[in-house]
Amino acid sequence: MKLVKIITIFLAISLSSCEEVIDLDLNEANPKLVIDASINLEEDGSTFAFIKLTTTAPFFNTNIPFVADATVSITDENGIQYPFTHSENGIYLGNLIPQDSIDYTLNINYKNELYTATTHLETAVPIEFIEQRNDGGFTGKDIELKAYFTDPAGVPNFYFFEGLSSKGDSFDALKDTFFDGNLIFGYYLVEDIAPGDTVHFNLYGINETNYNFLFTLLLQTESPGGPFETQPASVRGNITNQTNPENFPLGYFRISEVYRFSYTVQ
Repeated sequence: MKLVKIITIFLAISLSSCEEVIDLDLNEANPKLVIDASINLEEDGSTFAFIKLTTTAPFFNTNIPFVADATVSITDENGIQYPFTHSENGIYLGNLIPQDSIDYTLNINYKNELYTATTHLETAVPIEFIEQRNDGGFTGKDIELKAYFTDPAGVPNFYFFEGLSSKGDSFDALKDTFFDGNLIFGYYLVEDIAPGDTVHFNLYGINETNYNFLFTLLLQTESPGGPFETQPASVRGNITNQTNPENFPLGYFRISEVYRFSYTVQ
C-alpha cells in the first residue's frame, strides 16, 4: 500500500510538471474597415439611420476596434447630402427619410481612403400572424414559431428575416422563387424558449445582391468548423474602396422598409 501511494504522488508531480504554456505565432493581416450601414424605414414613416464602423482584429483580440474618426455622409441622386456624426462605439447617426426610386450613395472617408456604395429603398410586406407549435424540433417537444406574410405576385422579392428574444436569435435570407404571390413564413426555433417569453420578428425588404451576401454570410456563420480549421473566405459586400480597390472593406450598405411584429409565447 505504501508503494502505491508513492507511485501515485510521483505520477501527480510528473503530470503537473508537464504543463507548459504554448504561444501560437499566428499570421496577422492588416486591419480592414468593417461597415454596417443600415437605413430602416418603419411602418409609420419614421427612420432609424445608423452606420457602424469597426476594423478587423487579430484572432485572440477580445476588444472590438471601433472607428470614431471617419467622415461619413449619404448623398441622394439630386445632390442633397445627409451628414452622419459619431455617437459612441463606432456608431454614426444621421437624419434621412428615404424615398422610392431615389438612389442614395454612401461616402466614408477613413485614413485618406474613400469608400462608397449606391443603393435605393427596397420595400417589404407586413407580418400578418404567428403560428405556434409545441411539438417541434428534433425531439418533438420544442416550441417553434412561424411568422407568416404574403408575398406580392409577379415581382421578384427578397427578404431578410429576424426573430429576436432573450433566449436566442434566428436569422434567414429569403427569396420568392418558389413562393411568388403566396403566403409564406419565417421560421423561429431556439432552445429553452418557454411560455411568457416575447419574440420580436422583423421583416426587411432587400435586393438580390444583399440576399446573396446575407445568404452566404449565414452559411459561414452556421459552419460547424472549429476555430483552428481553415476559415471561409471574406464575404464581399457592395461597398468599394475608390482610392485603393485592393484594400476592400467588409460589410454592406442597404436601405430597407421593415415591418415588425412582437409575439408572447403561449
